[in-house]
Amino acid sequence: MLRIGLTGGIGAGKSLLSTTFSRCGGIIVDGDMLAREVVQPGSEGLASLVDAFGRDILLPDGALDRQALAAKAFRDEAARGVLNGIVHPLVARRRSEILAAVAGDSGDAVVVEDIPLLVESGMAPLFPLVVVVHADVEVRVRRLVEQRGMAEQDARARIAAQATDEQRRAVADVWLDNSGSPEAFVQRARDVWHHRIEPFARNLSQRRSARAPARLMPADPSWPDQARRIVARLQTACGHRALRVDHIGSTALPAYPDFHAKDVIDIQITVESLHVADELAEPLLSAGYPRLEHITQDTAKADARSTVGRYDHTDSAALWHKRVHASADPGRPTNVHLRVHGWPNQQFALLFVDWLAANPGVRAEYLALKRDAEKRCGGDIAHYVAAKEPWFLGAYRRAWEWADSVNWRRAS
Repeated sequence: MLRIGLTGGIGAGKSLLSTTFSRCGGIIVDGDMLAREVVQPGSEGLASLVDAFGRDILLPDGALDRQALAAKAFRDEAARGVLNGIVHPLVARRRSEILAAVAGDSGDAVVVEDIPLLVESGMAPLFPLVVVVHADVEVRVRRLVEQRGMAEQDARARIAAQATDEQRRAVADVWLDNSGSPEAFVQRARDVWHHRIEPFARNLSQRRSARAPARLMPADPSWPDQARRIVARLQTACGHRALRVDHIGSTALPAYPDFHAKDVIDIQITVESLHVADELAEPLLSAGYPRLEHITQDTAKADARSTVGRYDHTDSAALWHKRVHASADPGRPTNVHLRVHGWPNQQFALLFVDWLAANPGVRAEYLALKRDAEKRCGGDIAHYVAAKEPWFLGAYRRAWEWADSVNWRRAS
């Protein structure tokens, strides 16, 4: 099952996107609808609200008088906290019930959770994919006035009280602009469904990662922002079992105009042991990252010198073992390396980024190597990696010599 978090500002068009995704086969879980469901007449939620705010929040027929409740619940932070403390746990429980039922019925189902305050509540890292619906402020104001009958001042106040576009962009894996015609928006939404969401769900159900060809491209300035979203997602999935989560590899470098890399985000999760790494297999799968069972170690750098304060790796090949996961999302190829704290492969992954960043000559050398490997591998990623490996044997020693010369230590 693939869970998608859907959000957007008031008037942006979440309902239209939910309808479109539903027609494509998605199962929609609407946060606003759940909030209404858990306070229906006769419900535990409504009884708790009456106990907290009094019977005058009820209509004559026993249903909730939302305006009367709002007058009491939004008068101060304490009252709002009481309201949220009653409704939010009930909504979460109902959502969990729905998700459990869906997971039992179909492994490749797509559940779209429409959560208006997804950004404000900090829930984005809980989802393998976050879709944000955007529309220009003036377009949203016009819709709220013309379609919902709001006063313009109220519409602008509601928009201003929500997350900013910048805050939403920070969590968006998919950004869908709905400032134009509904027809054009629906077509874009269908394209996202069929070319990204559907393959993502299928890959996830089959525990299969999305393949990315070994093709170099100019540095993308958005790579660090993309990596921050992935890091937050992985930290949430791993919890305390991840000692640290770092963006590593070529995409972690600043966007040097003369440097190229594969469009693949590499992340390292540092753990206490390989046993912990194995425990994280299912949480990482749920987050969208199946395990690559055939990769269990890095190539040991047998020429490393114990005299520079490292391991004597000639008889410590076990210290290069690891676990690897990769994203099932075809729209964001990602490799996730789980390595043990203090082992040479874990330390070198951190060092390598800083070494390249500090040494333009090494970057040029590495880029030439990658270009040659790209030509020879024909797009095959395994051949591409193998073609680079001999260079890394010498690079390991050189990088640590540089590290010792500058007293390098990677910050936590």
